[in-house]
Amino acid sequence: MPYTYAILGSGMQGTAAAYDLARFGDAARILMGDRDLAVATRNAERVNGLVGQAICEPQQVDALDEQSLSRFLEPVDVVLSCVPYWMHPRIAPVAIHTATSMVDMGGDTEVTLKTLALDDAAKAAKVSVVPDTGLAPGLVNSLATHLMSQFDEVLDVRLYCGGLPQHPKPPFYYKLVFNIEGLVAEYTDPAFAVRDYKIARPEPLTDVEELEWEGLGKMEAFVTSGGTSTAPMTFEGKVRTYEYKTIRFPGHCERMRIFADFGFWDMEPIEVDGCKVRPREVFHKLMADRLRDDEDQDQVLVRAVVTGKKDGQEAEKRIQIHDFQDPETGFSAMERMTGFPTSIIAIEIAKGNVEAGCIRYELAVPGTTVVEELKKRGVPMQES
Repeated sequence: MPYTYAILGSGMQGTAAAYDLARFGDAARILMGDRDLAVATRNAERVNGLVGQAICEPQQVDALDEQSLSRFLEPVDVVLSCVPYWMHPRIAPVAIHTATSMVDMGGDTEVTLKTLALDDAAKAAKVSVVPDTGLAPGLVNSLATHLMSQFDEVLDVRLYCGGLPQHPKPPFYYKLVFNIEGLVAEYTDPAFAVRDYKIARPEPLTDVEELEWEGLGKMEAFVTSGGTSTAPMTFEGKVRTYEYKTIRFPGHCERMRIFADFGFWDMEPIEVDGCKVRPREVFHKLMADRLRDDEDQDQVLVRAVVTGKKDGQEAEKRIQIHDFQDPETGFSAMERMTGFPTSIIAIEIAKGNVEAGCIRYELAVPGTTVVEELKKRGVPMQES
């Protein structure tokens, strides 16, 4: 049966998700919601043009206004929340009230736990709510569970991911490809991991590791928050290691630590010329545009490495993705690798393949299902 989907926050990643729903989601309608109607209209028309049918309908909606959001969600089977991460726990109760299933692109585990606390209400409403369905958290954890399912006993799970420019420029060798609030949160909040079978909270911008990546040479990877989502809580006591690191070009971590060490990301207000300002908000304002590079295209690197035992023998399995901006659709690698996995989970919910309640991402949909669906979309993968 055809389904009605909704995109809440019709920007970059939301538009890529809408495109994927239009192609693979058996969609009757896709409501493109945004506070800015012009944005919703422009991106609805873009998707309609790409798929050759008028399937997306733009609507103006205020995600933080309960009445506005309720009206928007009333006819919807599954909503994809593509707004800044801190808004998701405020949207989820409204979705549950309107009997609308929901996925979100997540990004902060502490925030995700607030959404998961609504489990009883979601079960009562017979809807499924799955947070953290984007890239990292999200896809990277599906790669993990895909590999983990191939072992008799899992020992170590190490995950890596990075959204990067194709032609990096000094001093940061980085191109901002998503919301700067989310980027700084990843660089400031303690991470969740499993180390020696127990939950650990490693500090971000630490434990720098050298990686070799074919075609790029030596890269660096370091601890950031959010990427593991709730998986460490699920796998504590079951695996020796479960951790996530962000991939960057060499030198990036050291330069970012300067901002952290010198207070640029502090949230406590300071006085400047008689005005109270939060340093982090000033950083957001100054750096959001400066870290973007519209002249360069992006690339996304994702790698999962799992060790364990199979048939009594120790083994290691690896799967990785190296995706680039798509010249045919214009979608960036980050838009594809965030929007498509989110769409895949939403489609699984619409088909009735996810139980009711607020479900941890790593338990909602088998990782192998996500891997196979991405292959159908032509996403390049290497598995060994």
